[in-house]
Amino acid sequence: MNTRGLLDQLLKSGQDLLQNQAKKSSTNTPSASAAGGLGGLLGGSNGGGLGSLLSGAGGGALAAGAMGLLLGNKNARKFGGKALAYGGLAALGVLAYKAYGNWQAQQNNAPQSEPQTLDRLPEQQAELHSQAILKALVAAAKADGHVDERERNLIEGEFVKLTPDQELQHWLHAELNKPLDPADVARAASTPEMAAEMYIASVMLVDEEHFMERAYLDELARQLKLDPGLKTELELQVRQASV
Repeated sequence: MNTRGLLDQLLKSGQDLLQNQAKKSSTNTPSASAAGGLGGLLGGSNGGGLGSLLSGAGGGALAAGAMGLLLGNKNARKFGGKALAYGGLAALGVLAYKAYGNWQAQQNNAPQSEPQTLDRLPEQQAELHSQAILKALVAAAKADGHVDERERNLIEGEFVKLTPDQELQHWLHAELNKPLDPADVARAASTPEMAAEMYIASVMLVDEEHFMERAYLDELARQLKLDPGLKTELELQVRQASV
């Protein structure tokens, strides 16, 4: 599978998506939510939201559509969605690297080693990290229960437009249709750095003030075996990236 390029497109598309949402929320109106969640966003009847993004040309518009579907109708992010604007897959690795380095520095007697985050890895290893992060993103999108059969079909349709890779399409289909299971997500992390990246991606996508999503994040961190200090540092890095 070629997950790395797809994931990079998705993360970079967050910037346009969020700018569009910000303009929409500043000019009106609760009409997006009143229009019925994803249906209202995709309809584009207000001249904004995902309808206008999807009518544009190029992979950026398609990626924004797929990311928008994963986000659901949560326009009012405290910081999570904003962190997507930080700049793509390499930037996610930078966040993890900073968090991991800061946490290591706080461990008095722990041996110091260079964190091997995805921005510092050869292509084959970075691809493995990308697959784990995309798995985490898809799971985090389901944490509030908004992804029903209709949304799954819409999301799959956008991914089909984004990539001709049938193996990747089948993999995404399987992930979207799995029951939400933090333990299953955590099993994809084969290194501590990968676990950190997966957690950062999850924090980006969820609303921490939503009870179900906060509970999902806490259980994911437990299953990833994240040290409480590292967990705090990872969340801090996402917050700082959004200001």
